[in-house]
Formats: sequence, C-alpha cells, structure tokens
Amino acid sequence: MPRVLIADDDPVMRMLLSAVINADPALELVAAAEDATQAIELAAEHTPDVVLLDVEMPGGGGPHAAREIRAQRPGTRILALSAHATGTAREEMDQAGADGYVVKGTPPGEIAQALRGGE
Repeated sequence: MPRVLIADDDPVMRMLLSAVINADPALELVAAAEDATQAIELAAEHTPDVVLLDVEMPGGGGPHAAREIRAQRPGTRILALSAHATGTAREEMDQAGADGYVVKGTPPGEIAQALRGGE
C-alpha cells in the first residue's frame, strides 16, 4: 500500500487531496504539508512512497522540495501538482526529478490511480 505525502499551500486543495487518498483503501495518507520546507521535513520523518507536490508554494516551491526529497530518499516517487498542464513549471519539475504530473482538476479516480503507480 503506497504511503502518500501531499504538499499544497491551499488548505482547500489539501483537504480535497486528503479526501481522495482516504477514500481509496489502496492508499495511506501519512502527512500533509503546507509549503516546500514542511514537505521536505515531513518526507524525512514519514518516509512516504509517493509525494504529491504543488509546483508553486512557499518555501522554494515544488522544484526545491523535489530535489531535496530526491536527495534524501532516491526511491520515493514524486508527482508534480499544478493548475497548468504545460509550461515552465512542468519543465522545472521534470529537471528536479519529478516522476509524473497531475493537473489540478483531474478526476479523483485518476489522481488516486497516479498515486498508486498508474496501475
């Protein structure tokens, strides 16, 4: 069962993502961060299998968090979360080592599937 960490500075988005994860018996939510710094700290503390990172958030943003988490735990899957499907933010996350990309507004079932590893 993949252990999931989510990171988004929007409390409503964190709540929605938490609900998606908690509704899926094949996923376990281990922590929710509100900025990049907290995401890095919680990833070290909770050792998640998958991290869903908002691209634009305080503390250096998703790219900074992705690089730090990747350095600490190379085996952790990192998924970027953004309102935009393409653009510089996606390129920055790719360069930071993101394994995949989820666009905000994606149906909950597809988000859960991406977190489970795209089964």
